[in-house]
Amino acid sequence: MTKPIYVLNGPNLNLLGTREPEIYGHDTLADIESRLRKKAGERGLEFRQTNSEGELVDWVQEASREASCLILNAGAYTHTSIALHDALRACTAPLIEVHLSNPAAREAFRQTNYVASAAMASIAGLGPHGYEVALEAAIRMKA
Repeated sequence: MTKPIYVLNGPNLNLLGTREPEIYGHDTLADIESRLRKKAGERGLEFRQTNSEGELVDWVQEASREASCLILNAGAYTHTSIALHDALRACTAPLIEVHLSNPAAREAFRQTNYVASAAMASIAGLGPHGYEVALEAAIRMKA
């Protein structure tokens, strides 16, 4: 039995479609999830969002045991969470980091990234399509 691909989303991503659409676009997280589920097919997909740092850390630890690959948009925790960084460093599932915008082209505080050093790949600035690129990569590596 193939392990599912986990897609975990951090804080404020539940506001997609209404929060700063000029930066993040008009697609909702439900829109993104629907497209990914179609692409994943029978492979299996765990798609979750939380505004809680501790819950996200718990899910990363679960993904280490249960996922074939972890796709993560950690939102603002990318720039602030050493706890998330430590969980990701301990995670045995391959990690693909996703950002809707390009944090490197934004505010100075977004230049700190506690996720990238644990990731095998980072996709940024492609908007919602970045999730699809990450899923395609996970499938191609036979995750």
